[in-house]
Amino acid sequence: MSNEQIIWDQALIEKYNYSGPRYTSYPTALEFHQGFTEAEFDSACAQYPDRKLSLYVHIPFCHKLCYYCGCNKIITRHQHKADQYLDVLEQEIRQRGKTMGQRQVSQLHWGGGTPTFLTKPQVTRLMSILREQFTFDADAEISIEVDPREIELDMLDHLRSEGFNRLSIGVQDFNKEVQKLVNREQDEEFIFAMVQRAKELGFRSTNLDLIYGLPKQNQALFADTLKQVLEMKPGRLSVFNYAHMPSLFAAQRKIKDEDLPAAKEKLAMLQDTIATLTGEGYQFIGMDHFALPEDELAVAQREGILHRNFQGYTTQGDCDLLGFGVSAISMIGDCYAQNQKELKAYYADVNDHNHALWKGVGLDADDLLRREVIKALICNFQLDKKAIEAEFNLDFDSYFAEDLELLQTFINDELVTVSDELIFVELKGRLLIRNICMCFDKYLRDRARQQQFSRVI
Repeated sequence: MSNEQIIWDQALIEKYNYSGPRYTSYPTALEFHQGFTEAEFDSACAQYPDRKLSLYVHIPFCHKLCYYCGCNKIITRHQHKADQYLDVLEQEIRQRGKTMGQRQVSQLHWGGGTPTFLTKPQVTRLMSILREQFTFDADAEISIEVDPREIELDMLDHLRSEGFNRLSIGVQDFNKEVQKLVNREQDEEFIFAMVQRAKELGFRSTNLDLIYGLPKQNQALFADTLKQVLEMKPGRLSVFNYAHMPSLFAAQRKIKDEDLPAAKEKLAMLQDTIATLTGEGYQFIGMDHFALPEDELAVAQREGILHRNFQGYTTQGDCDLLGFGVSAISMIGDCYAQNQKELKAYYADVNDHNHALWKGVGLDADDLLRREVIKALICNFQLDKKAIEAEFNLDFDSYFAEDLELLQTFINDELVTVSDELIFVELKGRLLIRNICMCFDKYLRDRARQQQFSRVI
């Protein structure tokens, strides 16, 4: 496999370096509304009864506050709060199990917060509830996010005995000064021991999360972190860009603006990261993700069958996604739905109604079409126009005339090639895939028009 998976064009990256959606869904969460009803959700649950299920469980608790974090979390040292949460979570799971329990489960993911905030008995309790209500495939993918600071090594043995076979470990950075400035000091020797123990226990793969753009980071220091990470040879790596938005996330106000690396330094870190990882044989999956060539994600991308949902890139795209817990998002039938985001509201709704549906959106025919277009581009870097025409019974160039006009600037800059059969994202366009997908986002266009209209008035 060629190491050249990305061509870095500094001028074009700077030209198109503006914000945009990550497209873990289309339409994005901005379109969710509180008019979405439980009846609509129930109807969606019955829409594709033969689909397998992917389950997501949100555990919101953390022992310590990481200053960079924008996740929905609750900082506490009180373990009994998890017992109270599991009581309500059990009620929600059992209620959904009444209507969805006959479906096979091929995937389960615990996210947070910090799922390993739970003790071993609490982990066992939650897995027992899930297995009582749902039937898991023998080879189901069962994954969990792990904070290496607040866990004993034998927790991995317990997780493995409960059926977990994938780990995602938050590393972020190995530099001690950086760790201190984001309130996430950790022991790298323990992380090495965790990765080794996971291999010994037979976990299918381990993902390590890194973040570039944190205070006091620079190209040389981040290269040192990458060097240490590569010694562990994880199956997958997620290398996220730190988005500093202190007006949205109060914890980020503890990070001083003057400590953050300049935009040019951040780009240098990213460029170096891509060159290093692809040079070591990792496949660039898209945006922040890398995987070894034999990993399921990498194989699926090469075969053109990779998918994307609220959990990121996945091989389980033909499933309905059912979310449990505070703020959890479901992707059921032709709709998206999100639970209450505040813990008190989540508790109250589950206790009063046996569910915590907060808001959502139903997808119309145009949404479903555009979702397929965006998913193909963001996952596989190419789109078969003829396949879309056959599936949706339309003339691609006519239907997407306005979208293709917007795409023209990327074509002119040789980031995208368009033929009668194919839209192909060139190697130097792949880092800008979000921008390219934005051309097909009708809601983004409508919002821009509204903003323009408001300015004129």
